[in-house]
Amino acid sequence: MHFEIVSIQKAVRNSRHRFTLHALEKLIEKDISPEEVREAMLAGEIIETYPEDKYGPSCLELGKCKNEKILHVHCSVDPVWIITAYCPAQKPNKWDSFFKKRR
Repeated sequence: MHFEIVSIQKAVRNSRHRFTLHALEKLIEKDISPEEVREAMLAGEIIETYPEDKYGPSCLELGKCKNEKILHVHCSVDPVWIITAYCPAQKPNKWDSFFKKRR
């Protein structure tokens, strides 16, 4: 499976993405808006891929919102479903200083 950020961003730009119930619950819990997730995805890059994910190929994106908040967004690839999103800065010991690689 080839992971292309361009196709994911096109789906988001054209509102052809969806949020899982789990994602919406986590967004509420972590005070992240759906708009922040979209902003991060449109400005993001793929930092991990999961071609054998249990519900289909998915990836982890790193992106920055307009308000400078940095998010990780886990999404499926085709169709684009947002599985979860979180601020990696809340667990700095888990990530390198750029939030791109796990420690």
